[in-house]
Amino acid sequence: MPYIIAEPCIDVMDKSCVEECPVDCIYEGERKLYVNPKECIDCGACEPVCPVEAISQDRRVAPEHVEFVEDNRRFFIEVLPGRDAPIGAPGGSHKTGRIGVDTPMVGER
Repeated sequence: MPYIIAEPCIDVMDKSCVEECPVDCIYEGERKLYVNPKECIDCGACEPVCPVEAISQDRRVAPEHVEFVEDNRRFFIEVLPGRDAPIGAPGGSHKTGRIGVDTPMVGER
């Protein structure tokens, strides 16, 4: 997974990263944003515009945010609370709109 969004995004969701993403791979949960690992092209456009420094490459994530690497992936491959199927890779967040639910890990914070 090229880029992930970690804990500093929770309850902030500035969305500057969404505007910068050239492939529309950043999806909106209830309290946090998530990068779709199958759609991200690893361009890095999102990282410098995040005002809370929540975005990093999965292999360069801060030690205190390591658990968000797997949690970001889970958002797309597991059935989230209140949904019937995984989000998968629908080809951009504008196709799905706001998802409005987070992974259980984010919901617990």
